[in-house]
Amino acid sequence: MIDAHAHFEFYKKEAPRVIEECRGKLRAVVDSITEYRKAHVWKSWELLKPYFGFVFPTLGYHPNEARRGNWEKVGKVESFILEHRDEIVAIGEIGLDYHYAENERGRKNQREIFQHFLDLALELKLPVVIHAREAEKEAFELVQRAGVRAYFHSFAGSAELAREIAENGHPIGINTGIAFIPEVREAAKVLEPEEILVETDSPYMSPFKGRRNVPCNVGIAIEEVAKIKGLDFEEVERTTEENAIRFFSLRV
Repeated sequence: MIDAHAHFEFYKKEAPRVIEECRGKLRAVVDSITEYRKAHVWKSWELLKPYFGFVFPTLGYHPNEARRGNWEKVGKVESFILEHRDEIVAIGEIGLDYHYAENERGRKNQREIFQHFLDLALELKLPVVIHAREAEKEAFELVQRAGVRAYFHSFAGSAELAREIAENGHPIGINTGIAFIPEVREAAKVLEPEEILVETDSPYMSPFKGRRNVPCNVGIAIEEVAKIKGLDFEEVERTTEENAIRFFSLRV
């Protein structure tokens, strides 16, 4: 199994233990190292670097940080991405989050910084990992306009939009929230396994109440997709693994 989106760095000192626990159960984990609050990309990179080969890094700028409009920090993250352009498998997560950006100034900052990193991805010929919350349609339109390959991680928009995104060649992330989020289940119903990547978004989206999520739980997303689609677990596992390898060009 491959977890297509997680954040080992958010476990801080516990990260090595969690990584080792998952190494025996998973083939790979794509970790979206993103600039967000006190989670600086350079600190997260150093923490996870010893595990590269099992952990495949992306680098990005979270929209909830982007709403602040700190272009000096944007420049630092961009320089870090350029320095490690040959070591990352995508740029992200980047995108729009209108749930927290409630005023137009914050949303404008998000849009401008999102566009900046879409342009950078195009320049570097890298795919992007998209975070879109209460702005899924607008994020999709910006992706289409930019002409980049995009992974819409932890998708919880409408099933109709999920179909449109998938039909335009962008995979959709079905996370472990499928166990309790109706929108995720509805998206899974209208998608084919070939259009899906499975993820945990660890340490978030735990399928177990009161417990922090871990990448090892990605099998729950696979199991739920298999039930919804009337397929064997092994078939969904194999297909979603191949999807992740292909989209991120993983060397596993």
